[in-house]
Amino acid sequence: MMKNKVQLITYADRITGQNIGALTTLLNGPLKGVFGGVHLLPFYNPIDGSDAGFDPIDHSEVDSRIGTWEDIQVLGKDLDLMADLIVNHVSAQSFQFQDVLAKGKQSEFWDLFLTKEDVFPNGMSEAEQKAIYRPRPGSCFTPMQCGDGQTYDFWTTFTDNQIDINVKVEAGVAYLNNVLTKFSANNVNIIRLDAAGYAIKQAGTNCFMLDETFGYLDNLSKQANDLGMETIAEIHSHYQTQVEVAKRVNMVYDFALPPLILHSLFNNDVDALLKWLQISPRNCLTVLDTHDGIGIIDAGPMGDKPGLLNAQQIDNLVETMHANSNNQSRQATGAAASNVDLYQVNCTYYNALGAKDFDYLLSRAIQFFAPGVPQVYYGGLFACENDMELLARTNVGRDINRPYLNNEKIEYALDKPVVKGLIELIKLRNEHPAFAGEFSAHGAEGECCLTWQLEDKSIALSVNFKTRDALITQVNGDDETTISLNALLA
Repeated sequence: MMKNKVQLITYADRITGQNIGALTTLLNGPLKGVFGGVHLLPFYNPIDGSDAGFDPIDHSEVDSRIGTWEDIQVLGKDLDLMADLIVNHVSAQSFQFQDVLAKGKQSEFWDLFLTKEDVFPNGMSEAEQKAIYRPRPGSCFTPMQCGDGQTYDFWTTFTDNQIDINVKVEAGVAYLNNVLTKFSANNVNIIRLDAAGYAIKQAGTNCFMLDETFGYLDNLSKQANDLGMETIAEIHSHYQTQVEVAKRVNMVYDFALPPLILHSLFNNDVDALLKWLQISPRNCLTVLDTHDGIGIIDAGPMGDKPGLLNAQQIDNLVETMHANSNNQSRQATGAAASNVDLYQVNCTYYNALGAKDFDYLLSRAIQFFAPGVPQVYYGGLFACENDMELLARTNVGRDINRPYLNNEKIEYALDKPVVKGLIELIKLRNEHPAFAGEFSAHGAEGECCLTWQLEDKSIALSVNFKTRDALITQVNGDDETTISLNALLA
């Protein structure tokens, strides 16, 4: 069972400048006792593909440049350890797909990959193509000529280097089963189902989060549970979809929370945030920042479904983030840089808030008091700013928030008041018993109070957004103590 403690999201190489062993040393040294778990971002071969490891050539092999499965076992010995099961696709450079390119339909791996013909055997109309939900610009098909002289349209939901798996056939099932078995044998106890909403495609639909997808996720979760692992569904979609998915898997991400906190801070208005906290899934992980951008659609309208924020509020939110980051985020978002998502703003959360220490610490406090197990991205842990040099070098939008650190940079960051304050908040979230109790939230307009109660113990975060006053009050029987959030920055 996952610990109810804050988890770190990180790449092994980008946080340490080294490897998995160095990450373990960091967590047992300067960060000892800070985190209850780690989401180790793709450590498969290769870690430096076109999508930073999310395009594995071999999903069952640790990239030898950063370690071995034995290193994974050591990391997961005392911590919850999450790994990504990349459900939707595999690298075009994988030996399986290279064999398909060489032999076409004569390849033993032909059935592993999804083609347009698999879903549209009688051809696809223009209307059917327009109906397909797209997370990124361009077509979801890439024509490729194979060694049999034929050209086939392969499904490439994300990029032409990420070939979609046919998860319905025996070859696709066996491929994912092999990875799950490898995880369970090496101390991985949490599985993040990456891009799971795109796994099932069906003619005449938008090919995203179909009824059949819910059943597929349900079965995949049960399979992981039988191997002693919990599952987290990674799906960016309308907020009501998250509520429904939460009923079918062990846990989901609360992706609506990050934009709602920003909206509250930008407008001194908590109504949308409070509405969400009344109905949000309790079996969730909370994030503000991840290796991806800051999700927007999770709080906004979709089609004829109204959002927690309306279209104008979403536009204002995005423009305020761009302004706060001195338009750095604009250079990394949308069509401005390659391999980016349409529904995310690429920017550090710290810069999205204009690099204001108090607002950033307040955002984290709200995250930690919201229902769910909190995760903190390594760039967010150290209050990193946008890495414009890395963005310029790679032209990959999300690299703006995927910095390469080392011991010297970490030592410097750990001395910053905002980082010291954040670590104190993390420890409070980990240690206070009331966070295992009942949650309640109330307020209106520019004020709110988030409270956790367990028997005669409670802890509450009271915020006045207009005056930027925030207090944390702890009650233990007859004893009551209050600290100002500002005091954590002293």
